Amino acid sequence: MGWFWADAPARPVAAVIATVPPHPISNPAAAPPPSCPMHNASTGATLPSIPTKSAQPPESCPIKRPDQIQDSLASAPPNSTSSTLSKLNPLNYMPHNLSQTRAPTQTVVLPTERTLSSIPRGDSEVNWEYPSPQQMYNAMLRKGYDDTPQDAVESMVAVHNFLNEGAWEEIKEWERRFGRGLSYGLEQSLKGDAQAGVDALRESGINDVPPPRLVKFHGRPGERTPKASILQLLGQVYPSKFGGEPPFDRHDWYVRRTAGDGRVQDVRYVIDYYSGPPESTGEPVFYLDVRPAVDSPKAAVERMIRWGGDVWYRASGAAVRGQEPRNNVQ
Repeated sequence: MGWFWADAPARPVAAVIATVPPHPISNPAAAPPPSCPMHNASTGATLPSIPTKSAQPPESCPIKRPDQIQDSLASAPPNSTSSTLSKLNPLNYMPHNLSQTRAPTQTVVLPTERTLSSIPRGDSEVNWEYPSPQQMYNAMLRKGYDDTPQDAVESMVAVHNFLNEGAWEEIKEWERRFGRGLSYGLEQSLKGDAQAGVDALRESGINDVPPPRLVKFHGRPGERTPKASILQLLGQVYPSKFGGEPPFDRHDWYVRRTAGDGRVQDVRYVIDYYSGPPESTGEPVFYLDVRPAVDSPKAAVERMIRWGGDVWYRASGAAVRGQEPRNNVQ
């Protein structure tokens, strides 16, 4: 769900798009097609085999994961790799310039305007841009999705953008708590997620810590996270409690965290995208599981603090006590 184009947009950020509600989230526009082409926005969806016999752009997905790029560099002749690799942006493993030209078989006019996201880039003072519907459609054709309904592309772009904004809101909450240190994160987590959300609104105008910025990202739909694998295993043992479909996509986002003392750290976040049962009106529902990857002991502690703090808040009855009316003392 993370198709951003990294062409260094020249215009400054005008405004944040919209406030994204917490997940589960539903999109009233339209449901994505059964085989969602947005699944591997930044490195390629279900990766088809990539021809390596020539330097011409591949007919299937041109996006490679970093390990595949290294393999191709090691195995291909020196003159056969530079052309293909030079067309990929290292920030998102997408082509530098995807055409806005109407496809030969296209019968529906698609907008070419791109939407500015609310997600700050890590390499400049502007925000990431989402692809236009025309770029999205051209990208799907390159990946082999020739049966994509042309009149549904605009709705698919809206779903794609909405999910990315929702993922960024989740990341911002993690950074709000732990960007100020573990002690502040513990203090916030012991209040429970609901009260911590209220504190987030109160702190919206406080800028004691620089806001996080998205450095780069890539999709890994064929690689389940350890958590997703464990949940699927538990679903086989306890289907009534843990049963459900596996995530339809997985992304890794690299976020730049700047501490109050000026220290800079790049934190990798993993995002699992789940589809939930549709609403009674037929609107699709999506769940996002966003958390820092366990790349360091500190990241593991952050995850335990947030999970344990919310469990303690609910187990201690704090949520119930907060709902009880206070007795007026005469």
